[in-house]
Amino acid sequence: MKTIKFRSNGQEVLTLQQKLVKLGYKITVSDYFGEETETAVKDFQRKNNLVADGIVGSKTWAKFESKENNTGDFNEKLLSEQDLNDFAKQYDVELAAVKAVNEIESRGSGFLNDGRPKILFEGHIFWRQLVKLNLSPESALNEENKDVLYKKWTRNFYLGGAGEYGRLEKAVSISLEPGFKEAAYASASWGAFQIMGYHYKSLGYASVDDFVTKMYEHEREHLGAFGRYLEKNNLIRHLKSKNWASFARGYNGPSFAANKYDEKLKKAYERFQNL
Repeated sequence: MKTIKFRSNGQEVLTLQQKLVKLGYKITVSDYFGEETETAVKDFQRKNNLVADGIVGSKTWAKFESKENNTGDFNEKLLSEQDLNDFAKQYDVELAAVKAVNEIESRGSGFLNDGRPKILFEGHIFWRQLVKLNLSPESALNEENKDVLYKKWTRNFYLGGAGEYGRLEKAVSISLEPGFKEAAYASASWGAFQIMGYHYKSLGYASVDDFVTKMYEHEREHLGAFGRYLEKNNLIRHLKSKNWASFARGYNGPSFAANKYDEKLKKAYERFQNL
């Protein structure tokens, strides 16, 4: 199911409204996502320990499915409204700003449906990490592993989803020499906010294994790592002042303007301000 929200229309909206009616919400069933539907969605999200933003994405659809089918619920590992409130208080940031960043800068759900944190393995970072450890990427490179070990960035080898774990495992298996596993785990971005593993030390984790273990536990840990990253890189101040261009430049890099991250953050903030 695609993500839908206020003013969306189409079959997905109709499906959502039918699910809400089955759960006892007294709303009009049509193909338009109006205020009545948004109010019901936010109530459903609050009651099910989700972020009450009125946006029906992968987390909210999964919660509907788990309630309908009485299946295991991976939402137990996902952020709640309280988690965002706690983050806002910890860093003295407006809740609407925290919700905006959570919507725009996160990857939707931080977990795959099988409960593993989402990752993206970067072969060029793996190359650099090996060099940093005085290991030789050139001597390890061959035709079999060129999709996980390369000198320059490329998106050509990305598989996405569970496929990224296959790439990670392939990188780990290149050599039993001490350091290869650490370098591989440090070369993936982890969780909802795509924090690179090599940041583990600067963010206060005992080891890259400690960082990865925390990423498996809960999206609350993803948010915690994100907060540490923002604090370490002096970006909390931009979040407090709602300087979206400076925040996006610091977090997303120089391509932020081309991708309009600052504009997206501003619009999301204004929407959450009015909820």
